[in-house]
Amino acid sequence: MSNIQNAFKNGKAFIGFVTGGDPNVEKSKEFIMRMVKAGADIVEIGIPFSDPIAEGPVIQEANNRALAAGTTVEKLFTLVADLRKETNVPLLFMTYVNPVFHYGLTSSGANGQAGYDAFFKRCSDVGLDGIIVPDLPFEEQPPVKEAASRHGIDLVSLIAPTSQARIKEIAKSASGFIYLVSSMGVTGVRREITTDLAPITAAIKSVTSIPIAIGFGIHTPQQAAQMARIADGVIVGSALVKLSARYGTEAAPHIYSYVKEMKEAVINAK
Repeated sequence: MSNIQNAFKNGKAFIGFVTGGDPNVEKSKEFIMRMVKAGADIVEIGIPFSDPIAEGPVIQEANNRALAAGTTVEKLFTLVADLRKETNVPLLFMTYVNPVFHYGLTSSGANGQAGYDAFFKRCSDVGLDGIIVPDLPFEEQPPVKEAASRHGIDLVSLIAPTSQARIKEIAKSASGFIYLVSSMGVTGVRREITTDLAPITAAIKSVTSIPIAIGFGIHTPQQAAQMARIADGVIVGSALVKLSARYGTEAAPHIYSYVKEMKEAVINAK
């Protein structure tokens, strides 16, 4: 059982997201450690990218701030290595396939598969547990998944409400946890989550014991509790990134309070 799956053993999991390097890498470390102390079971670290097609305006702007601050993939690897000195909480990168594909190619002139290997070897070396790649279609996963598996990194699969007939196929090959997208569109807070997710979670659970976490749009304790009743975990991203945007370098105590409130809602969901 992977470190990620272990995070679900003691009840419902709260998964928080930060854009790495927003407002700078040093503050990202502080924000993540505050999230951990507030009860976060898993933390996703977004690698800032110039074309984040799955992200709404909040995280798009965070990507721009992080890139303007000079954030690089290598700096985020160093961030993970530093975090590993202080916490064993599972850490994942959320990124796009382009940075993964190209990692290591510039210096070695290697092919794409070697680039994947270089990336996931570095992930393993610094203590990363998993990766989420929203723009990687299920049918094109094999070379990425093979490289990740060789280095002990979980490639987390996403399942959307439109996946329909592919749900069981995706679920059967999943590792770490399954990221169930709550609703159509890009990331960002939503006033209501109206998608009927119970049948989808039932379909997933019929073919795998891999935990299911629901994300996209969740930002209130009530929504977190609603999603926790039907899944094994809840993912919150944009609401946390908004705190970073609002409070900048002074966001840590606000992040701590928010995560603590959301975690309590998740574990007390009935």
